[in-house]
Amino acid sequence: MNTTEKIKVLYIDDEQNNLNGFKATFRFDYSVLIASTTEMASEILANNPDIHIILCDQRMPDKTGVQFFEEIRSIYPDPIRMLITGYTDIESVIDAINRGHIFRYIKKPWTDADVKSAIEEGNKFYLTSSLLSIKNSELQSAYDELGKFAYSVTHDLRGPLLSLLGALEIAKSTENTTELREIHDMMGESIKKLDEFIRNIHEYYNLKRGRLMYEAIDFNTIVGDTAALFKIAGIMDNIRFSVQVNQKDVFLSDEISLKIILNNLLSNAFKYQRKGATDKFVEVTIDANSESATIFVKDNGIGIHENHIKNIFTMFYRATSEETGSGFGLYNVKDALNKLKGDVEVISTVNVGTTFKLTIPGKPNGSN
Repeated sequence: MNTTEKIKVLYIDDEQNNLNGFKATFRFDYSVLIASTTEMASEILANNPDIHIILCDQRMPDKTGVQFFEEIRSIYPDPIRMLITGYTDIESVIDAINRGHIFRYIKKPWTDADVKSAIEEGNKFYLTSSLLSIKNSELQSAYDELGKFAYSVTHDLRGPLLSLLGALEIAKSTENTTELREIHDMMGESIKKLDEFIRNIHEYYNLKRGRLMYEAIDFNTIVGDTAALFKIAGIMDNIRFSVQVNQKDVFLSDEISLKIILNNLLSNAFKYQRKGATDKFVEVTIDANSESATIFVKDNGIGIHENHIKNIFTMFYRATSEETGSGFGLYNVKDALNKLKGDVEVISTVNVGTTFKLTIPGKPNGSN
């Protein structure tokens, strides 16, 4: 919560004078909402998800404050619930506290200091609980990701290794030169798959553990270094590969993240070409100034079905079975973009091609 924002408090009481007095007393300290019925209070809660504190009089006409809190506890678990009550209701109050329906009670007649102290204490508990909830959610997400990671590592490492072992067994029993060459090719493919998977895991680790190192980026150099890895593949597979860089000013960013992004996008663009096509191409266009860089990576390969586009950046997701992949590449692209606060748009048509448009903000000079 922004420290300049007021704590939002809902006060429920069937006596209008009490409502008016409460709002008049605390309107400068808090953002006060009032309700004269529990029904009205429920409507206010539905329209104000950022309410931190609820104070309710125990003696309401239609139901008690404890009963109201019991009803809303599962629907609105986050706001801190407090009861305004007299001594005659103390047994029900103690029971409500023990069962967790309320955080604390304020006895009648209350003083301004009592109420303010209770709200401040309740808000601290609210913020702590909210932070804990976020951390628990992050922990669960990390746990789920670890489970997927462990499964994929064992699966994607064993596959190529088993292929190698099978090829070696076949090679032992043949002396046919042509067959041996085919076996060597199979072994080479398995080794390449292992190498790609290990490289993607390394990139994943760098992105998760590494800190951004901002420096002046020369896109001609970065693209040149990355493109050199694919030029031979382009020649061997008859893929026309072109790069155009238009950089006007100094652009500050993290070089490792940019290389991971480009390397994975180009790897996919070359890998997922149409078999037998004669006009295959991969094009990279970069426009950069001091404020931002726009990167287009375009190919006319097999494309991505529209049903898969929303999932392609998910870890281990494979949109096609035409080529094997680790399912890490585009996940690493998205992760790197998130760190750089960049955006990506994907336009793709099956058997026509795919275009990735990346927009990455530059780091202003002098900023942290």
